[in-house]
Amino acid sequence: MNDVRVPLRVERASDIGALSDPPARIPGMRWAAAETDHGGVRLCPLDPGGKAAGPVVEVTAEQGGIAEAVRSRPEADRWVWRSTAEVYPRLLAAGVRVDRAYDIEAAEALLLGHEGRSGAPRSLAAAWARLRGLPVPEDPPPRAAGGQPSLFEPGPPPLPPGTDPLDALLEVYAGQLVRTDAAEHPDRMRLLTTAESAGMLIAAEMRRAGVPWRADRHRELLDELLGERYPGGLEPQRLAELADEVSRAFGTRVRPDLPAEVVKAFARSGIALGSTRAWELERIDHPAVEPLLRYKKLYRLHTAHGWAWLQSWVREGRFRPEYLPGGTVSGRWTTNGGGALQIPKVVRRAVVADPGWRLVVADADQMEPRVLAAISRDPGLMEVAGSDRDLYATLSDRAFSGRRDLAKLALLGAVYGQTSGDGLKHLAALRRRFPAAVAYVDEAARAGEEGRLVRTWLGRTCPPAGGAAEETADEAGLPRDQEEPSYGSTASARARGRFTRNFVVQGSAADWALLMLAALRRSLTGAGLRAEIVFFQHDEVIVHCPEAEADAVREAIAEAGETAGRIAFGPTPVRFAFTMAAVECYADAK
Repeated sequence: MNDVRVPLRVERASDIGALSDPPARIPGMRWAAAETDHGGVRLCPLDPGGKAAGPVVEVTAEQGGIAEAVRSRPEADRWVWRSTAEVYPRLLAAGVRVDRAYDIEAAEALLLGHEGRSGAPRSLAAAWARLRGLPVPEDPPPRAAGGQPSLFEPGPPPLPPGTDPLDALLEVYAGQLVRTDAAEHPDRMRLLTTAESAGMLIAAEMRRAGVPWRADRHRELLDELLGERYPGGLEPQRLAELADEVSRAFGTRVRPDLPAEVVKAFARSGIALGSTRAWELERIDHPAVEPLLRYKKLYRLHTAHGWAWLQSWVREGRFRPEYLPGGTVSGRWTTNGGGALQIPKVVRRAVVADPGWRLVVADADQMEPRVLAAISRDPGLMEVAGSDRDLYATLSDRAFSGRRDLAKLALLGAVYGQTSGDGLKHLAALRRRFPAAVAYVDEAARAGEEGRLVRTWLGRTCPPAGGAAEETADEAGLPRDQEEPSYGSTASARARGRFTRNFVVQGSAADWALLMLAALRRSLTGAGLRAEIVFFQHDEVIVHCPEAEADAVREAIAEAGETAGRIAFGPTPVRFAFTMAAVECYADAK
């Protein structure tokens, strides 16, 4: 398959810098480390080509294993190992922190995707078997959401008996460097694998730090909103009352937690519904709608962040979810249970800084439209995205007679594929003003419809038709009834085109966010601050810091955004600004 080739004026970033030195090109001491079956570790220094540049050293489990091996080599400026998710939490528990690492398995997933093999096994054993032309072992099944590691949980597939794990690691690493050099844009691909590896480090550190969480406040808000708890697993008081209201409105017993039952009840009233989604219920006139909507909201709180969640996830004043960088096709993060990336506004009342500390909450301003400006190199849109004003307000002055709401819908509609009805009229206005930007997403959509591979600016690749599904981004501004479907093996080419239209923007934004986090982490550490990154979702980051450090953290976040934009996209007039607040309670930031 051929790649989508969107018109580009700048082929590579001109300022890579220390943040993202490509692992195959940096000077200094890089070490590879591979753990043995007995808890020890074999390690050696590396040359720029990924080969051993010195004798192999072995540290046994009795001598301290991987933690002692890393601790005793402060000269190492980058570690190459199989999986950060497996290794780094144990290092952090031992008080060992590393500045940089190269994650073999994370890089393998990116390279496989780039080569049109998304979803192929990514483990070290699988990568080594592919190099040798041997049968490729499958990856272990993912752990169930919220599941904790257990003694009997399957680990990564083993290497064949007699295979030295360090030899296999070095062979795979050297092969990955060659494959990276063969990428369409090698410098960008090096930057992407470096950023993904940095994200793995940050994810482990965020879990170790945890989100400050007041369990007492959480219980208070549950008591306030849900009422008395009944024994035996029954619904709490307020849900039971609302369920009774819904039933009275229908004149018969209806369980509001069962969508099929609700749809049938409305049908008996002469109202046809396709689902019980809020936007669909809000369109109809029936006395059951109001209590049903309130029930749905409280039921979601009860099941997703209720008393059971609090007992399972909050320990010693911290919520510690397991973050999964690159957990979606677009590169956005997910979590393994806990719902960390969907904390309701009301629950944020329980997220409270430690005494004397603050939460610096930073939202990237109109991130995806700014990314579109940078990757499309549209002169007009770059000028708009370079203004100090609100992007949509500036855009509305240029093309929509001061109507900010129309400007926002038009731009997001172009990105997410809303091109019918009024969306088509708005798109035409955008096309006249910003032809290169609209052409960029149009070409991505066309490539998707034709079954070609589609990439982000740095090279993250959307799987071909029939690959993994991706969530949509309706929260970014489109009405719920304009959600675009995920694609699958039986989905239409047009649906895939709508998805790839969004992918090039959303995925490039996710790549920028990785670089922003890496720059922020480096800045906080370099300044010797006590501040810690404790939360991240696609356009928001929270740093927990002493009150006296809040201003320095604000500056570090602002600088990290601009640094990431420069490193990812090269010199452009586009600004990547944040709206920031230093607060005691997360709920006060919005």
